[in-house]
Amino acid sequence: MKTKSLVSLGLFVAALGLAGSPAIGAEGTVTPAEKTELKQDRKEIRLDRKEIKSDRRELRKDRRELRGDRRELRRDLKNGASKEEIAHDRNEIAQDRAEVKSDRKELKQGRVERHQDRKELRTDRRAAVKN
Repeated sequence: MKTKSLVSLGLFVAALGLAGSPAIGAEGTVTPAEKTELKQDRKEIRLDRKEIKSDRRELRKDRRELRGDRRELRRDLKNGASKEEIAHDRNEIAQDRAEVKSDRKELKQGRVERHQDRKELRTDRRAAVKN
């Protein structure tokens, strides 16, 4: 008895699936122009990701340089270096700080661009499915 009910339930579910599939297929047609637009959106997101990765690498590199310059300044102060050398170290530190600040700004901008591209992709997907 349980076997018959399971089989009949399975047939019922299969019939519903077949009956609903043309309606689902009709909603999901995407024109070639829409496909191209969606591909372009995905490509932009991939490029944004690559740009963000390179910005992160650059930021890490600049932070490493800043730590090295600070270490050098401490060493020079400890060893009693000349005023010119200490001034040079401080100038390097100031330049490294500016680079870090610039890198952080670029990274933030890249994230904003990626967020906008993702939003555009979602909008384009919805529009493509509705048509």
